[in-house]
Amino acid sequence: MDFGDFYAGAEFFAHTWLGAHPDDSGVTFRTYAPKADYVNVRTGIGDVPMGRAIDGNFWEAHVDGLGPGDPYTYLVSHDDETREHCDPYGYGMDLRPSHRSIVRDLSFEWHDEGWMATRSTCYDEPLNIYELHLGSWRKRSGVRRSTYVGDWFTYAEVAYQLIPYLKETGYTHVEFLPLTEHPFDGSWGYQPTGFFSPTSRYGTARQLMELIDMLHGSGIGAILDYVPVHFATDDYGLARYDGTSLFEPSSPDEAKSEWGSLNFAHDRGEVRSFLQSAANYWLGAYHFDGLRMDAISRVIYRNGDPNRGVNGPAVEFVRNMNGGLRYLHPSAMLIAEDSTDYPGITAPVNQGGLGFDYKWDMGWMNDTLDLFRTPPEERGANYHKLSFSMMYYPNERYLLSLSHDEVVHEKATIVQKMWGDYDLKFPQARTLALYMFAHPGKKLNFMGSELAQLREWDELREQDWSLRQYPLHDSFYRFCAELNGLHADHPALWANDYDDWGFSWRQVSDPTNVVYAFERRSARERMLCVLNLSDKEQRDYIVCLEDIHRARMLINTDWQRFSGATYEDDCRWFKLPSCQLTCTLAPFSGQLYVME
Repeated sequence: MDFGDFYAGAEFFAHTWLGAHPDDSGVTFRTYAPKADYVNVRTGIGDVPMGRAIDGNFWEAHVDGLGPGDPYTYLVSHDDETREHCDPYGYGMDLRPSHRSIVRDLSFEWHDEGWMATRSTCYDEPLNIYELHLGSWRKRSGVRRSTYVGDWFTYAEVAYQLIPYLKETGYTHVEFLPLTEHPFDGSWGYQPTGFFSPTSRYGTARQLMELIDMLHGSGIGAILDYVPVHFATDDYGLARYDGTSLFEPSSPDEAKSEWGSLNFAHDRGEVRSFLQSAANYWLGAYHFDGLRMDAISRVIYRNGDPNRGVNGPAVEFVRNMNGGLRYLHPSAMLIAEDSTDYPGITAPVNQGGLGFDYKWDMGWMNDTLDLFRTPPEERGANYHKLSFSMMYYPNERYLLSLSHDEVVHEKATIVQKMWGDYDLKFPQARTLALYMFAHPGKKLNFMGSELAQLREWDELREQDWSLRQYPLHDSFYRFCAELNGLHADHPALWANDYDDWGFSWRQVSDPTNVVYAFERRSARERMLCVLNLSDKEQRDYIVCLEDIHRARMLINTDWQRFSGATYEDDCRWFKLPSCQLTCTLAPFSGQLYVME
């Protein structure tokens, strides 16, 4: 570690020196606690005093006879008060309610050289993400509520179930909600205590590496949800680590977040180096293919409030972190969860941007779901909610997300949000899915949505896998899997996501019938998506095209095999007289064509 860079906020490898590092004779412990009066490391063989190191702001001790798997904590004293802390740079932690750090050996024999050499940021490749909370995707105890230890599958055990499922359903990547150690299950990992520690709920560091290695071996990418904005307030964590506000701002108003957690002091070099090193650690040591960074709006504006102004030091931190990560991991994806209109989120750092590869399109999500909630008789008046995203779409590289945030806290699941009764929700949910996958931008859907789940997500229960015994749910699952496959197979749906040439409207002025049509294109093919969001059939509806002479239907959301009413023909190529497509659209339906 370069100590000048550490203090300047330019270090990305602080974890290679700080923390607990085993050797042939024992373990060397190092921690940064500049205001501490003294520090002991507490191990299974007793408390060992640590001595000041380097410039006196660091503490160090070597303890013989310890090794990987041994627990430890730091006793940090300041002004006659001693508090026991886990290691901020610890590579492992005990399962809650214990808070001890664990010595870990990160050596692992990887088998993913081919994957790592050829992976990319997917700008001109399909990116279809399955967002997953590892502890509630499947549970040993099944569907009943349970919190007991042993109820979760390990990282490695999950791999044998998850990989075949992802292959069957056609997702290209899986995004894990935060896997950093956290004390409260209900935080879903968004209030961490161990920024370098894979949560022990699901096993060890090596088992997590095994999961990612197996995903890569099956051609599936892995993205980690990373939290660079705030941390848990638990006394044993980062809060007042050396007896003072070391990681958090000293002002209570600046320190407290809206979630009851503590904000990071992004203006301090030591804090920047901590967060940058953690991000580099997950991409490097664990071979994650990307980081989705949570709550970036709270970085851009102070506590996320534009009225309080841009948080200049925090913005500069993100810009420098992303620039460094791009240099160290050029093929890894950096994704911002951001709801602001702050410019340049996905612009390169050297052009004054924040350097993210993608930004979640929260506006698209809100407008689209609002329209699908709207009664049919009111949709004409709200017609352009569906087209508004294309007014700003060229501004950033957007990722369309229907995430975990949309299926909790009494917001209803995706299929529940659809207008109407049970039977009417399904055709609309299929049409929403088709629209999402035909719209420019990369895709993300939260687990359970592919089952048309009717119960809000609960981290204490596994997904309602039994739903597939019901025809409407099973056909919806099969529709989603087929749609995923079509998306992967047709470059027009992803090769030019961020090029104006790749998208054009063919019908966006028919609020009376609430019909839309748009074209997607690549160098290899042209495709047409036609949507009817009214509750009436549109018979012999004409869509005018340019220089197109024949077409073939790829999918119709109203086909009988998807529990619709339309008989499926053989889907052969047919001619288009005068470059016009004439089609019949069932109520709440959509159709996708390939054309030439």
